Amino acid sequence: MTTGHARNNKLYTIELITTILSIVALALAIYSAYQYRVLNREFELARQQDLELISQLGDIREEKLNLLELSAYQQSIIDSFQGQISNIGSTVGTLEKLSQTDPELLKKYSRVYFLNENYVPAKLAEIDKTYVYNAGTNFLVHAEVWPFLKKLLDAASLDRVELLVASAFRSFDTQASLKSEYKVIYGAGTANQFSADQGYSEHQLGTSVDFTTSLVAGVSSKFETDPAYTWLKDNAHKYGFVLSYPSGNTYYKFEPWHWRFVGVELANTLHKQEKYFYDLDQREIDTYLIKLFD
Repeated sequence: MTTGHARNNKLYTIELITTILSIVALALAIYSAYQYRVLNREFELARQQDLELISQLGDIREEKLNLLELSAYQQSIIDSFQGQISNIGSTVGTLEKLSQTDPELLKKYSRVYFLNENYVPAKLAEIDKTYVYNAGTNFLVHAEVWPFLKKLLDAASLDRVELLVASAFRSFDTQASLKSEYKVIYGAGTANQFSADQGYSEHQLGTSVDFTTSLVAGVSSKFETDPAYTWLKDNAHKYGFVLSYPSGNTYYKFEPWHWRFVGVELANTLHKQEKYFYDLDQREIDTYLIKLFD
């Protein structure tokens, strides 16, 4: 084969290879473009699906929030009803307690209110002989006051202070007889200074007590100088008792021996404010009736 012929074959081969490579490159370009369009379509589809999913999730979240809000609203209604039921129950309980508490027990007697001859406390308890002055009389007390009185007397004993009950509940007739006796002994004018007429005595309520000691020996103004009186001034309020007729009161002369049960809360309030029972308006006193025996 001649040299020229060989060179022509070589050129032909190169051109063929170039042509083939061009065709392959074109095919690859076409395939790549096709794949790009396919992938792009799939990506767009996937994006649409994602958007739909996000939208669905948003709807679900919103529905969940609505359900939560509805649930919270329903719970608030339930709580409101429960609160109303509780308040109603509390009010009913309060009214029931008030209906069972004698309103007379915190009234201002001593020339203000009048107790008729038929009034007697619902239940009376006998004061144990350990706590009474032997020469005294009338050793009954309102049954619900007795536990407070006993605690007071026991506390005084623990503090080594002698304290005895000289007199407690007195009926309308007993008070009438006692007042008549005082009028005979002291005269009407003097008797009126320290003894209430029947129907006006705190003793008829069964919540008042006259205290004494063996040294004082009965109801006497000497009780003011006895350690028992000092102890009562400092401690009686803890057990619901207050001094009814302090020095300077407008009802009777100073009676250091005469103490009345008004409930622990009212007694503590009076002690803290340095006031006396008859210093308060009756409306204010009445607010303590519900807690009288607490």
